[in-house]
This record gives sequence, C-alpha cells and structure tokens, in this order.
Amino acid sequence: MKKDLEDDHYCFVCGEDNPSGLHLKFSLLDGMVRTEFIPGKIHQGYKDIVHGGIISALLDEAMVKAALLQGMPVVTAEITVRFRNPLAAGEAVIVEAAIIKSNKRIIETTGTMKKYDSTLIAEGYAKLLRQD
Repeated sequence: MKKDLEDDHYCFVCGEDNPSGLHLKFSLLDGMVRTEFIPGKIHQGYKDIVHGGIISALLDEAMVKAALLQGMPVVTAEITVRFRNPLAAGEAVIVEAAIIKSNKRIIETTGTMKKYDSTLIAEGYAKLLRQD
C-alpha cells in the first residue's frame, strides 16, 4: 500500500527540527549522494565504538536520498549492511550512495561509509519501493 510521504523535518538523520537528530545535509553530484558525519560518544554501542544501528541508519538515509534528490519518492523495502571495520567516536566519515538499477516499481541502490583515509567502515545495498 502506497502512502503519501510528508516531510515534517523530524527525520532522525536529516531533519533540521529534530532536537535529537543528526541534522546531516546531503548533496547530489552526477548521480552520487554524499554527506559527512563525525559521531560522538552519544552514538556508541560498546565503549568508544559507534553503534551499528547508527551506521545502518546513515547508509539507509543516503541510499533513499539517492532517489529522493532525483525526484523519486521511495521507502526502503529491503536493506543489507555489511560492516567492514569499526568506527570510533570522533572519527569523521564520508557516506556516499547511488542508484545502480531502476524500474517502474523498485530502485536498487548501493552505499558506502569510509573514513577520510579511505578505510571502508560499512557498505550497504537497498531495494527501494517507489511511491509515485
């Protein structure tokens, strides 16, 4: 069932009105979505290690933004995240995502999270369900 998607600016990852949110800004260049993030201690799971749920949320948001910023409203239908290296609180990362395949109903995307030295933290793959 398709639902009208309304942005009330309270998205945990990108919503500017969410007082507990991450307030990330995403840019689109040549089909690639990008944002930067520096996690704090409040984002940890184990001591000084960023929680996998935070990493997954950032990848999910980036992959959705890869469609949204190109005029395609979507919701995540399926997501896979593979963790490659731990991320310490205070370490800056770049999150990127792009569409790899698209049809009338499903958009497939990939995303990565890397430190500035190119160390791969995590990679994701998602199937997004079009809402238009």
